[in-house]
Amino acid sequence: MKQKANTMKRIKLSLANQQVEFVDREQALKRIEEWVSRGVAFPQVIYGPEGCGKTAWLRQSAELLRELGFDVIYVNPIEKEFMAELGIQRLKDKLTSLAREVTSQLAWVRVTWSVIDVVREAIRLGRGKIAIIIDDAFQVIGLDNAAIYVKGLLGILEHPPEPYERVVAIVATSEGVSRREIGRHEWADIRPIWNMSKEGFKQLYDQLPGNKPDFEEVWRLTGGNPRMLERLYESRWKLNAVIDELINRKELTHDFVRKWLGHLREAVSDPDYLWYNAPEELIDELIEKNLIMYFLPERDQWFWIDAPPPERDPELGIGKYVAWQTPLHREAIRRVLESSRRS
Repeated sequence: MKQKANTMKRIKLSLANQQVEFVDREQALKRIEEWVSRGVAFPQVIYGPEGCGKTAWLRQSAELLRELGFDVIYVNPIEKEFMAELGIQRLKDKLTSLAREVTSQLAWVRVTWSVIDVVREAIRLGRGKIAIIIDDAFQVIGLDNAAIYVKGLLGILEHPPEPYERVVAIVATSEGVSRREIGRHEWADIRPIWNMSKEGFKQLYDQLPGNKPDFEEVWRLTGGNPRMLERLYESRWKLNAVIDELINRKELTHDFVRKWLGHLREAVSDPDYLWYNAPEELIDELIEKNLIMYFLPERDQWFWIDAPPPERDPELGIGKYVAWQTPLHREAIRRVLESSRRS
């Protein structure tokens, strides 16, 4: 079992229109093997920065679970991706048919909710090893339904229609708001995943062809976030363009910055300022805009799916309790602050 993650087939992924091989996340894959070995009492809810590689890890985990003999259902409504490897053809056809008919986000809602019913039926018919992987579905089913969906998965684990050998349920989200909603209840284990390790990120960086800035510079800009690496690569390393796009996507308006001017200036220098001094309204806005990770756990491996970030890293914008999702997110705030000062 311990060697399976090392010998499994490595999937290919698209990054900036380039085919790259999955790298890194060894601790996170070992966690999958632990769940397979010991079982899980609760759905596993994984949250982390946008673009940190959650989806890549989940896809690789699906491959690992298949190799370990599991039926695997993977749904990602945002990317419009679906996979059903079920030993009961009728149930596989049912889900596949629903996915083929998808023409709108509303239809993806139906697919996502139907997974719970299909898994219960598969257990009733004797399938003993099933993995359910739900990736970034809360934006589609609605943040107000996130906790109810997780409770539905918990119902499979706690009250199955028949005894089963192992069921592993994993839900991933980039929505800090959904994490907070789910955390109000005792219906899931909630663990963060951070950006890639420096060594793993270097392996990813090395797979991108063409002229590139020095790796250390790219690391300082991205903090190991594959999405930000992709943005920089696609822009032909035009840093200002990437920051401007980030400002627009996050709607970092002058009104927003002027409202929180003093607090944001301090937070750019030290994200932990937000922990000790910022009003809750500002924290909520920064979480909703997916600019920060708030209430970071201890850096003990137990609390994290993969290798935790350092206790503090001022260069990357990481504090003990609060961190900017990437250095570029912090830089976007800094850029708007400078613009407001000039206007």
